[in-house]
Amino acid sequence: MSDNGFEAVGEFYAERGIGAAAGAGERPAVLVVDVSRAFTSSAYGVGADDAPAVPHIAELLGRAREAGAPIVFTTIAYAPGEDAASFAAKVPALRELRTDDPAAVEVHPDLDRRPAELVLVKKFPSAFFGTHLTSYLVQRGIDTVVVTGCSTSGCIRASVIDAVSYGFRVVVPEECVFDRAEEPHRANLFDIGSKYADVLPRQDVEKYLLSHARGDR
Repeated sequence: MSDNGFEAVGEFYAERGIGAAAGAGERPAVLVVDVSRAFTSSAYGVGADDAPAVPHIAELLGRAREAGAPIVFTTIAYAPGEDAASFAAKVPALRELRTDDPAAVEVHPDLDRRPAELVLVKKFPSAFFGTHLTSYLVQRGIDTVVVTGCSTSGCIRASVIDAVSYGFRVVVPEECVFDRAEEPHRANLFDIGSKYADVLPRQDVEKYLLSHARGDR
């Protein structure tokens, strides 16, 4: 769809009361979904070499650390012989992501993950499904999840929908999510912004994080 097409749909939605700004809360955390070596390398079926969002995510994480906001990473991987179930039946390339292959599942080194920053290994699209992410956020009083990573049309969308369903406000920095194809990326980012999250420029999100710096770091 062209930019004009998205604009027309946006105007139609606005007339129907769809796509309002939800706003962010007072206690943000940053979620980095599946920015592993595999998802940023065409050597793996799920990946692509061109991941321009990675440096943007790295910049955002720097500001989040300054603000003392919790940061959670996810990676998706299966133990040797583990059944990846219906997800891998639809996406057989997922079977390449094995827990015994660090090159596949390690967090991208440019993101400079710190030892205290949680990494969750998930098996399905959403970062919430089958993990303790919800309880981790609730225990820290988090009310807003800043979602970054990949892919926009898959695991980002699923994680955003679950975050909203659990009652969190959701913010997506538009430069900090990516997909292996441009068309589904653009379409799903538009849809996410219309129904589930506030999609904002990265610099606006950084200002938001810094304006809510934690005093209990």
